[in-house]
Amino acid sequence: MASHKELRERINAALAQIRPYLVEDGGDVELVDFSDDYVAKIELKGNCTSCSMNSMTFKNGIIDSIMQAVPEVKSVEAINFEVKQPEI
Repeated sequence: MASHKELRERINAALAQIRPYLVEDGGDVELVDFSDDYVAKIELKGNCTSCSMNSMTFKNGIIDSIMQAVPEVKSVEAINFEVKQPEI
């Protein structure tokens, strides 16, 4: 199994792949913590914090990217905003 440091590096590499799209809209993303129980805590920055689409970006962009690149991750949590559930 990969070391904790290696997993953090892979998470950051996944975030680097989507970062240009966020920066283009005045935002950014940062891995704040990766716990021993394999939970990645992510902070959206800049315009991403108040964007009406941040929940969709988080779920369909950030979470998907991390989980595909690092399947060892158990969950991805936002630390500075609440992920909204879609309205049905």
